[in-house]
Amino acid sequence: MLRFLSKFGSRWAVALCLTLLAALQIAYFPPLPFIERLDVLAYDMRMRVQNGGLDPRIVIVDIDEKSIAEIGRWPWSRDVVARLVDKLDQKYFAKSVSFDVIFSEADTSSGYGTLESLARKEFRDIAGFPERIRALKPRFDYDHKFAAALDGRATILGYFLSNEPDAVTKGMLPAPAFSISELGGMEIDSTAYKSYAGNLEDLQSAARAGGFMNPTQDPDGTIRRLSLLARVGDNYYESLALATARVGLGASKIKPIFYTEDETQLSGENHRTYGALKALRLNSKPKATTIPLERHMTALINYRGPGGPRGGQFRYVSAVDVLQEKVPMEHLADTIVLVGTTSAGLKDLRPSPVNTDYPGVEMHANIIASIMDGEFKQEPDFSIGLQLAQVVLIGLTLGLLLPVLTPLPSILASVLAMAGVVGANFAMYQYLNWVVPIAVSLLLVAALFIFNIAWGYLFEYRKGRAMVNLFGEYVAPELVAVMAANPENYSMEGESRELTVLFCDVRGFTTISEGLDPNALREYINIYLTAMSEDIRGNRGTLDKYIGDAVMAFWGAPVDLPDHASRAVATALKMQATAKALNTDFMARNWPPLKIGIGLNTGEMRVGDMGSKIRRAYTVMGDAVNLSSRLEGITKVYGVGVAVGDATRRAAPQFAYRELDRVRVKGKNEPVPIFEPLALDAELDAARRAEVEQWHAALALVRAQDWDKAEALLNGLLAVHPDEVLYQLYLKRIEHLRANPPGADWDGVTTFETK
Repeated sequence: MLRFLSKFGSRWAVALCLTLLAALQIAYFPPLPFIERLDVLAYDMRMRVQNGGLDPRIVIVDIDEKSIAEIGRWPWSRDVVARLVDKLDQKYFAKSVSFDVIFSEADTSSGYGTLESLARKEFRDIAGFPERIRALKPRFDYDHKFAAALDGRATILGYFLSNEPDAVTKGMLPAPAFSISELGGMEIDSTAYKSYAGNLEDLQSAARAGGFMNPTQDPDGTIRRLSLLARVGDNYYESLALATARVGLGASKIKPIFYTEDETQLSGENHRTYGALKALRLNSKPKATTIPLERHMTALINYRGPGGPRGGQFRYVSAVDVLQEKVPMEHLADTIVLVGTTSAGLKDLRPSPVNTDYPGVEMHANIIASIMDGEFKQEPDFSIGLQLAQVVLIGLTLGLLLPVLTPLPSILASVLAMAGVVGANFAMYQYLNWVVPIAVSLLLVAALFIFNIAWGYLFEYRKGRAMVNLFGEYVAPELVAVMAANPENYSMEGESRELTVLFCDVRGFTTISEGLDPNALREYINIYLTAMSEDIRGNRGTLDKYIGDAVMAFWGAPVDLPDHASRAVATALKMQATAKALNTDFMARNWPPLKIGIGLNTGEMRVGDMGSKIRRAYTVMGDAVNLSSRLEGITKVYGVGVAVGDATRRAAPQFAYRELDRVRVKGKNEPVPIFEPLALDAELDAARRAEVEQWHAALALVRAQDWDKAEALLNGLLAVHPDEVLYQLYLKRIEHLRANPPGADWDGVTTFETK
């Protein structure tokens, strides 16, 4: 414990502990009940704040109190429901009609069953009576009428699934979305049901599709999500919302999309494992529709408002008004119609985050709208990483800031931090559709504030200021905070360390300076140096110095970076891309074009505080540094933007390289291979890769003194790339070597006598 306190200091140690606890809570520990409850409350608050406008694409035909008063209590006879379907299709031209009700029992309201029984028993001996009764069946068989109304139209019927012990299976299920055998051995984390209450076989067979209507309740009884897929036996079935959206979008198939191995390695979510179902894809036109999924094949309901006929998010029309043709045509034409109820007596009002009596049919409407828009509120794959970044940012920011503030600024900083967390979280929710838990971040802000108010900061403040004063004189400001976190690990004393150093210079700067007036030249060089410095600092590089128009930087000190070579190569490629973008701007200003050369080398070098009593600097020295400078100088010879030494190439193997030569630079006796980095190896296109392979073959032939074959390959390359300086250089070299044979002991090394 004493060692821990001596390393981290008093309040920084506690702040780090609090941040670590928050990070562990997010990444490893199951959520504590009160934290989980806070996140649920925060989710509900975000949902209540938003209020979307009317979505005219979806209309709810309401079996409301008015309709029940005029037509009679539910269930209505099927001939009434058949007329409703006919009106919606033939009169109002609805795109599709879905029923958030079940038709599992035969309709006997016509009395035909009684007549049929009489024909079989009491009046069977009356001549022609049974036949006359059978002839009346089409008029009195309301189920047959309803089936006829459903047949050939875009109609979807709802049904219920159940796992209740005493539940009885009845009715017929629609065709499944897919079966277990179609998954290729993959498993789906969906709820499995044993029984169902489906629709009559004739009705379900006539309808275009069907979907289950089961609500998905959270532990507090509130419905925040709906299942989109459920398993019965060996088959998977659609929900009513999914089936309705699929039919409305003109899709015929549902394709399951599974997480790949790469995606699961990048994701911290436990349920997002290799082979888990990631999304569903509908073959809709003109483009496919992808539906992301949450745990247990659910989707979060994006409640757009308080719901109901007065909510204003979806248009409600009374069923009796449709039957009496009182609804304006434009309200129903080309819409997706959901037939459901808001009548309290029919018990389809359910608890939601925005309303304790939210119509169940509108929950389906919200999911349908999300599918059609392709926008779902969803916890992103990187939610854990995002939360970790947030708590680390809060922990570092407030942990370092609060100890140096007096109480009033501490209160202000903490309130601003909380406001920032809430604002950023709501912005992600509102504009990016990301549902990111917030409770741990807010609790961390509160814990850091309470702790710092309770404890004085004098010792830690003085220690922190001393570190800033010591290192701030020598080290780039962006690294001081990292060093201040562990001051005992850093020193300005000289040390030998493997680093990667970069030199960058403007080509033809003398000509540029002669062509611009002093003010324009100042602006030219300032823009260039700023852009290059931002690229270096953006990838954790230490900006050493400016040498006229040249830039010197290095990676790996004072903060240790195991991947210093990779960062340096990536930065060099980024600097070349930035230079090209700047060149476009410069040309538009009628300024001389900007071209830069960059040399990189990796090796042991001396790093530390060096200089005189008058002026000192944190810099690097050594042979590896000198070689980097020489490489920058010879980039122009080979017509390349970046040249790196062999040590850099070996330390950053994820990049693709083109070998340029073996050279002996001034001041060194040993030859070194030099290379041009092209791109990340995984991103190098096939044409460029083939070109590099042909070039390496030509280079090998040159070194083998097979001039004719080498020349033929180089001419082929030059025909495709006529401006490539490297190929032109080697063709001239072959011409010279033909005339002046180098001898059998030639090592293929080019010697440079100038710096």
